[in-house]
Amino acid sequence: MFIPTAHAGRCRRALVFSTLASVLLACASVCAQISLPTQPELPSARAPKAAFQSSNFAVASANPLATQAGYDILRAGGSAVDAAIAVQMVLGVVEPQSSGIGGGAFLLHFDGKKTQAFDGREAAPAAAKPSLFLDAKGVPMPFAQAMVGGRAVGIPGVVRMLSLAHQQHGRLGWAKLFAPAIRIATEGFPISERMATLLATDKWLRLDPAASTYFYNSQGQPWPQGHVLTNPELAAVLTRIASEGSNALMLGELPQRMSELVRKHPSNPGTLAPLDMSNYRAYVREPLCFDYPVPAQQQEYRICGMPPPSSGQLAIGQILGTLRALGELPPALQDGQPTAEWLHAYTEAARLALADRQLFVGDPLSVMPPGGSWSRLLEPAYLAKRARLINTKGPRMPLAPAGDPTGSIKPVAYAPMPAQTEHGTSHISVVDAYGNAVAMTSSIEAAWGSHIMVNRGVGLTGGFLLNNQLTDFSFSPTGADGKPVANRVEASKRPRSSMSPTLVFDKATGKLVLSGGSPGGALIIHFTAKLLLGTLDWGLRPQEAIDLPNFSPMDEVLLLESGGFPASTASALAARGHTVHQVPLTSGIQAIQRKDVGWSGGADPRREGVVLGD
Repeated sequence: MFIPTAHAGRCRRALVFSTLASVLLACASVCAQISLPTQPELPSARAPKAAFQSSNFAVASANPLATQAGYDILRAGGSAVDAAIAVQMVLGVVEPQSSGIGGGAFLLHFDGKKTQAFDGREAAPAAAKPSLFLDAKGVPMPFAQAMVGGRAVGIPGVVRMLSLAHQQHGRLGWAKLFAPAIRIATEGFPISERMATLLATDKWLRLDPAASTYFYNSQGQPWPQGHVLTNPELAAVLTRIASEGSNALMLGELPQRMSELVRKHPSNPGTLAPLDMSNYRAYVREPLCFDYPVPAQQQEYRICGMPPPSSGQLAIGQILGTLRALGELPPALQDGQPTAEWLHAYTEAARLALADRQLFVGDPLSVMPPGGSWSRLLEPAYLAKRARLINTKGPRMPLAPAGDPTGSIKPVAYAPMPAQTEHGTSHISVVDAYGNAVAMTSSIEAAWGSHIMVNRGVGLTGGFLLNNQLTDFSFSPTGADGKPVANRVEASKRPRSSMSPTLVFDKATGKLVLSGGSPGGALIIHFTAKLLLGTLDWGLRPQEAIDLPNFSPMDEVLLLESGGFPASTASALAARGHTVHQVPLTSGIQAIQRKDVGWSGGADPRREGVVLGD
């Protein structure tokens, strides 16, 4: 069924924090049955981006001021990790709606020989219980009720993780990397169009005293685009972290203040305690990699990403592997747009991958992978078996079931996680002059996170926002059959994520080919898959691949980017049984790809990012 936006006036349902402000349905009976998956942030103006080329190094991020900070660090002799730290600190100042020191991140690093996966994902406080998001009747609470306030605040891990990565791969001093962010927070920056758009439409930020004072004028109106905003409180906090290291955030005064704000929130208190902060650990994990042959290009790649608690690399690997197992497919592109025939195959492969994701994936310290290894979900024989469920020339599968990759090993008895909202994020890609590369995705979850701004109360305005990442856990701890959900809330556990920082290598030579990723909540999986398909399979440059219209199968609906596809594509997909919605899909893909001479970069026209390099 194709449900065009022209029918919006007939039937609407309010959605929380979503560009999908109404469910666009043809009749009231359908309206009662279908809801659309939400997106993290509203769209803002689209600005075309020119393809970028450099010889020695490059950096791409979601904001020009942040990219400039990374560029300056690379010019000064810094490493890819050094540049990523500088970029992230500036993003926390100029793009506080998406990421910052109150959140978490995943970072992939390549040093020319070895790839590492740094896990700075938030974790649940020690006092968190599986019933965290159930109301007094045992029913999952609405997302907005769970998100705003202290209940969903997880232990922020990004600073601890960046400190660990810097210890291993930094070339410049830690304090130097904070200088750009401290300067911008002190001297001020003009509010961007994107930040102004998200600020003007938010319902809850003004309810927090520190955030209200910082983001709104004396009449209670949000500061407009172009207003120069300073953040002296954050400048002071960053100065302490620069001089004292990550302990300045994780020990002492700041954890006490964070805990107080979370536990004493007037409407939705949480359980974060100072001891949770001091006990937090960042991990270095083995990256999850799979081989990806592209016969048409006579090339074989090695694609590496984050292992769980991220589900992104697993889902992307399953989608790509299932498509490959289907054999020869109809042409993917026609007139610069994915074809309906190819989109049908992609959607079916994605539905199978997401069914496995809902059943199997969670924090590896709490969840046993099926068959004893996450790689079982990526084995070609397993994906070939899954591909046989797809009719490439026929209708949509009525049901996309989870598979059984365990073989002779006893399967883990989990219940599938119900579909629910997932948010995020900001992405950074860097390649330096020394052969190192970074792909890093960071987040405070929903736009503006938990809507709690941390301010120490010493007379300075501003501060930093705390995440609401615990809403990435399943609100329902068990299924209807009483089995536990793998991604249920548990003490000290890390919630499942879709963040998908990705590094691609030439398998034969081991040389880095690409660094990329995107924000977009659960849609990150499809945005990043589009980047990989565009650059590796279809021979496009990064900017060309990023510019392609977005497509995202989620929760039994297929989202197509509004304005990106002809009506005939949606109609052809509807004829096969897909429920199609054409809506804004605000990706924020950043990518850097090796070319014959130097690097080619791309930044998403749907957000404000740019690429710089020499």
